[in-house]
Amino acid sequence: MVVLATKCYVSGDARERALDGLRSLVDNAIGDLDVEYDVGVRHDDFPSVTIEGEDGVAARNVLREEWGAITPDFERGETYTGTLESWDESGFVLDAGEEIRIPSDEIGLGQGSPEQIRTRYGLVQHMTLEFVYGESSRLADDERDRLYDWTRGAGRVNVNSATRGEVRATVNRAGHANDIVTVERVGLLEQSVICRENTDPPGLLASIGGYLPAELLCVVP
Repeated sequence: MVVLATKCYVSGDARERALDGLRSLVDNAIGDLDVEYDVGVRHDDFPSVTIEGEDGVAARNVLREEWGAITPDFERGETYTGTLESWDESGFVLDAGEEIRIPSDEIGLGQGSPEQIRTRYGLVQHMTLEFVYGESSRLADDERDRLYDWTRGAGRVNVNSATRGEVRATVNRAGHANDIVTVERVGLLEQSVICRENTDPPGLLASIGGYLPAELLCVVP
């Protein structure tokens, strides 16, 4: 079994749509392998994929590579993936199957309080973040590089509580299909709308925000 490092925290019809989408994504990733699999959700909202078959090891590795995996144990100095659960003046709290605190001086994304850093980099709640486990855990170097790269582009609008298809449909409905490059999936229910050059991220957020019952944050270059 692989526990994917992304969450399915919505309910009702939205939950069913999200799980249908996840099943399609899992099938795209491992459907050609000699395996049978079943997708479920744990009590803590992390999806689990039970895999059986000759290519089981390969299938589990593919899913771990694509989504990250929640593990029962941690070793100091190793890199893991968690989801942004909360934040306060002391730092970030990630959910990696258990609570992992990233102290403010181990975030490594420049000046400002954890809340200011979260807003600057568009870190909506439940977004996945890689960290290095230790006595004082820290954000992984690759994660810091990814987020710094976001601030060097044309801008982004990050969204939670919606599938990629729902966000794309919302952008189209609001008349902004030509103002974006694509919608990048950064989690099952976390998406990053990549703006075209000369598209104003705060303006795009204001335009689509009324259609989405979600948290939206801008990344402004």
